[in-house]
Amino acid sequence: MSEKNSKHHDQDERIIRLKKLELLKSTTDFPYRFDRTHTNLDIITNFDELHKQNSTVRVAGRIFSIREHGKTKFVDLYDQTGKVQLYFRKDILSDLYDKLELIDIGDLIGVTGEVFKTKAGEITILVKSYQILNKSLRPLPEKWHGLTDIETRYRQRYLDLMANPETKRIILMRSEIIRLMRKFFEERGFIEIETPILQPIYGGASAKPFETYYNVLEEKMFLRISDELYLKRLIIGGIEKVFEIGKDFRNEGVDRFHNPEFTQLEAYEAYKDYNDMMLLVEELFRFLTYSLYQTYKITYTYEYKTEEIELDGKKQTVKIPLNHELDFSKPWRKIKFCDALNEKLGFNILEASYEQLKKRALEVGILEKETSQEPDIVKLIDKLFSHLVQKNILDPTFVIDYPKITTPLARTHRENSLLVERFEPIICRIEIGNAFSELNDPIEQRQRFEDQLKRQEKYATLDADFITALEYGMPPTAGIGLGIDRIVMILTNAESIREVIPFPQLKPLKG
Repeated sequence: MSEKNSKHHDQDERIIRLKKLELLKSTTDFPYRFDRTHTNLDIITNFDELHKQNSTVRVAGRIFSIREHGKTKFVDLYDQTGKVQLYFRKDILSDLYDKLELIDIGDLIGVTGEVFKTKAGEITILVKSYQILNKSLRPLPEKWHGLTDIETRYRQRYLDLMANPETKRIILMRSEIIRLMRKFFEERGFIEIETPILQPIYGGASAKPFETYYNVLEEKMFLRISDELYLKRLIIGGIEKVFEIGKDFRNEGVDRFHNPEFTQLEAYEAYKDYNDMMLLVEELFRFLTYSLYQTYKITYTYEYKTEEIELDGKKQTVKIPLNHELDFSKPWRKIKFCDALNEKLGFNILEASYEQLKKRALEVGILEKETSQEPDIVKLIDKLFSHLVQKNILDPTFVIDYPKITTPLARTHRENSLLVERFEPIICRIEIGNAFSELNDPIEQRQRFEDQLKRQEKYATLDADFITALEYGMPPTAGIGLGIDRIVMILTNAESIREVIPFPQLKPLKG
């Protein structure tokens, strides 16, 4: 059916359903609530006991199929936990059976009845009475089961949740992963504290912020790009183990791994360094994988390759998943940022000029020859590392010890003053976080900020109030930021960040 014909069909169907709704309203009061005794999963799990005791059950959900056989109807009813079959009989329901003609796929009903098994062995509820809870005025889309149209799936996520069990699994798993992460940090004595989303000076990272205006203060404000500088103020104030789970915002591009609005966990602990944070990350992933799957091993599909195959005499292009087993029971691999990148570049990153780096970026195709905006040296180093090194990392890995120029908030490396004590955890090519031994010297911190401004790094800032706070003394501290959306991708084997965000941002529809 063409898109135009489909729209006409949907409009006609809506008119029919509106007429049914009018008839229902003339004879039916839609209830404000419905007392369920069981979910559909409860019915399946406890069938033997319920059947043996002839128990009366009350379930509710949405209708997804209706099959008529003479004076009986079989209905598939779904709730959040899954499907159960309903059996309606004219001889039991009498006049109430006739009202089933006003019910359509998509409607919400509550039923009361007893459980039994059909001859085919399917667990079913023999309906003794029912209530229509609400009417769906719009038909489900064609081929709703296994809905694949990306535009519909993301723009009308409620249809995606109805149609695709995998989508519902990921969204529910996301909630569980966040709950487990919160539990993990709370059990280790971390205190969750909220910090401002609207900030007069954005900081904690270099990224383009979203701007807004605070009318009462008559000030331009920014949506935060990081929680870091406020959480460090709490450390300075004497709260020694602190974390926050919340939204951060960066007014930048969208791709498989990036969304301008994202969820992050940031945690800071006094009297620790980045080595302690590496151990904490290993422990966190052991905790998450075992809590979710009762094993430390999971598989992630890090890429799909396309192949042409012949099927029934016709050539077809198919996607072949490339899977990698991740074993979180083992210590993570460690590689040094400079050593790994130097090997690919053929020269020392710490001694390289901007022109050398630019030339190499052009050679490997990550920079266009004609571009109005060249990346600053920090962005260029990051792009080279991502392209030459990170894309080859599959096993859980800590990339450690970055050039000082890349990280103004990290503490100078204790063995090499050209480096900082920083690591990024990377899994199947995906960077899932960023962690430092935190810089706590206010004089050096001010100098680092000023150096950024002198280099005219895009979106560099100097937060004088934060430096004032540092002058009161911050203990040696370790900090980490973890991208929850990306962690959910790995733990649910999701291909794109938009699969794990319940309502990803899309361009508004025109017209």
